[in-house]
Amino acid sequence: MYLKKAVSIFLFVTCHLFGKSQELTLETLTSYPFPSSLVSAGAGDKIALTINEQGKRNIWVAEGSHFELRKVTDFKEDYGEELSGVTLSADGQWVVYVKGGDHGAFDESEPRNPASLPIKPKVAVWSVPFDGGTPICLGEGDYPLISPDSREVLFEQNGQLWTAPIDGTKKAAPLFFARGKNSSAQFSPDGSKIVFVSDRGDHSLIGVFRDRKTPIQWLAPDFCRDVSPRWSPDGAAVVFVRTAARGGAPDSLTVQKPQPWAIWRSDLANGKGTEIWSSPNTLEGSIPTTQGGFNLHWAAKDRIVFLSYHDGWPHLYSIPSHGGELLPLTVGDFMVEHVQLSRDGQWLLFSANTGENKDDIDRRHVYRVPVDQAQLEALTKGKGIETFPTFIGDGQHLAFFQSTAQKPPTPSIMPFKPHATARVIGEKLIPQSLLNASLVVPKSVSWKSTDGKTVYGQLFEPVGGSEKRAAIVFVHGGPQRQMLSGWHYGDYYANTYALNQYLASKGFIVLAVNYRLGIGYGFDFHKPANAGRFGASEYQDVQSAGTWLAEHPRVDAERIGIYGGSYGGYLTALALGKNSDLFAAGVDIHGVHNYLGRVDLHAAEPAPDAELAIKLAKESSPISWTDNWKSPTLMIHGDDDGNVDFHQSVDLILRLKQKSVPLETMMIPDETHHWMRYENQLRVDQAVADFFLKTLMNTKK
Repeated sequence: MYLKKAVSIFLFVTCHLFGKSQELTLETLTSYPFPSSLVSAGAGDKIALTINEQGKRNIWVAEGSHFELRKVTDFKEDYGEELSGVTLSADGQWVVYVKGGDHGAFDESEPRNPASLPIKPKVAVWSVPFDGGTPICLGEGDYPLISPDSREVLFEQNGQLWTAPIDGTKKAAPLFFARGKNSSAQFSPDGSKIVFVSDRGDHSLIGVFRDRKTPIQWLAPDFCRDVSPRWSPDGAAVVFVRTAARGGAPDSLTVQKPQPWAIWRSDLANGKGTEIWSSPNTLEGSIPTTQGGFNLHWAAKDRIVFLSYHDGWPHLYSIPSHGGELLPLTVGDFMVEHVQLSRDGQWLLFSANTGENKDDIDRRHVYRVPVDQAQLEALTKGKGIETFPTFIGDGQHLAFFQSTAQKPPTPSIMPFKPHATARVIGEKLIPQSLLNASLVVPKSVSWKSTDGKTVYGQLFEPVGGSEKRAAIVFVHGGPQRQMLSGWHYGDYYANTYALNQYLASKGFIVLAVNYRLGIGYGFDFHKPANAGRFGASEYQDVQSAGTWLAEHPRVDAERIGIYGGSYGGYLTALALGKNSDLFAAGVDIHGVHNYLGRVDLHAAEPAPDAELAIKLAKESSPISWTDNWKSPTLMIHGDDDGNVDFHQSVDLILRLKQKSVPLETMMIPDETHHWMRYENQLRVDQAVADFFLKTLMNTKK
């Protein structure tokens, strides 16, 4: 009897402890160390990067054959201070970085204070020896650039270019004065000259600075916007992109028009310019808006390489520096991202959503191509996601970030050749509890939208059980984003991937919808007609995602929720206003809610379709649909948001209260659009999960 009782107690305790050990928490899922800003030095096998460990951001470095990661800064507190702009000196002796700001906001250099510290924060440029030592503040500013001789650091401060010794032995000082906002500086290969962009509002110029006694040389100045200057290898010429200046007669607001651009070359000997290539005058030929924009480089063999969308996909092209036949370097139904030119100018390295698997369109793999031949080669393959490839030292190896459906992004090293074995160098930083966690492998799915267009997504489906489950649609922001079939390479979406895994662990079926306006599926998908404030055509895809779930055999159609942030918050609000019959509950995180007021009917020259634009903006705004809004809603916003005006939420909340919509709110003082503090990120995640557990798991609509 006593033995039987003892065995029963043992089994109860063992099962209880085993169950506790298997419980997946948000703390576990968000414990990943997130890497970013991967760079390498011109000399030696050295790399540097930022790693964010639950809000504790630090600069890490590695070198040599083993590439053991080590910290060169020691920030122990989470004050929400971003580290960005990481750069390694050419001699490999110094790491330069920016502390502060909100890179990803509209004003990236605006100081932010999410920790509500009583001392006003700064955005400043710092340096620290690669071998370790005390970080040195070089001065307030942003976007640092190290000189080729590794002695000086150039950076932007209040629209002017400043300089400081990299070792901090002298105070920073303005390099020169030029009217306008000066940026995009590039040292000539020998370091004797600096080319830069002078933005003067409706136009911009390309300038060359030599010294404080020589007047600035303006290259081929015209009534245009000139951007993205790049030096020739000998420093005797510059190529740049020319686009139209702002102005002209008002044109239609509601119909897309081509935005042509051209590549120009200017020789410093005379300062004159020559157009060497111009984009087709089509929508597809317009200014590219994917990662890196033009991705313009002056490569070896006297080739200019760049990215264009004119064949319907973001691809790489090559052309002689004096103009001539255009050579497509990448061809096919895939997009190119994270482009880097090798130091010898012979190769382009990049990631792309293509490969041997059909669902690689929802992944990224690393590729290379010579600058003068269309010979595309895959360097990685499989079920992982590989991003931000970076040449190391002499170009014999490369570093990149690697993730899978079950492992977060981690720094990795591999030889510069196809399908070589990659070595993960950051896995030891991942907590064992996360490595041991049993996660859902999201499945790439597609379906037809309400107008017959194909929509894409990833389905997180818990294993087991025959009962019908509650389901949630996740809507990404941007909108120029693509959710992937694994841990995302962006910090905001690495977090939402973790949250979707948590929701799946709680029994929800989660569908991450990749709607029109997003990237990864070609130009027509990325740039649809009548989208955003002029019709919200992309909302059809979100609605169809809910309908697709409602028809899923394992989903309870009466218990479908929806959530999203930023542009995803906007589409979530539209869903709750237009289709409370379909979406039983929703969480709107810092979304846009009102597009009215952006068109002036009383302007001296109003747009010819101004009245139509106002009508469409009203119909596309969630505030216009509050009469139909019935579903319980949680609204979340930080009040120092640099992307979406906080008043967008204030205004909608008051309107919903007037309509007696079941409403909960969470306001986070001093927090930004990007949850700078881990504590706040975790609070938001938990609030989202708890809200859905309460509204969808315990009650039915």
